[in-house]
Amino acid sequence: MAISQSPYLRIAAIVFATIFLGFGINGISRPRSAFEVFEFKIPASTADQQLVDSLMVLYGVRDVFMGLAIYAVAWFGTRKSLGLILVAASGVAFVDGAVCRAQIGRGEWNHWGYAPALTVVGAMLLSGSDGKVKGAKHL
Repeated sequence: MAISQSPYLRIAAIVFATIFLGFGINGISRPRSAFEVFEFKIPASTADQQLVDSLMVLYGVRDVFMGLAIYAVAWFGTRKSLGLILVAASGVAFVDGAVCRAQIGRGEWNHWGYAPALTVVGAMLLSGSDGKVKGAKHL
């Protein structure tokens, strides 16, 4: 069996989706807890805290969307579309880490640690290197 046809890649994608969904639910329901993942200083003023809480809800909704999108494609889409979404999700993780590093000089590995795994699984799903995937094949 070609690596791009492995059922384990779909399982890995579902695990990633579950992680994103968990991060998203945390961001929506516990914005301050989610904010700590970024290692930024907690704002001192009430107005700034309310702004950060609101931004973390936006972050949470983004992550819930990514998780649900990955689930949808893992269940109903093609291997190529799932691979593309996972590679795109790795870009989100990379940017999250880059912002942490640029802002406070640390915290990037809280995000960069899983970005390569998303890229590798996505690339394996897209894989033309095994010569088995041509066009859109359903999962």
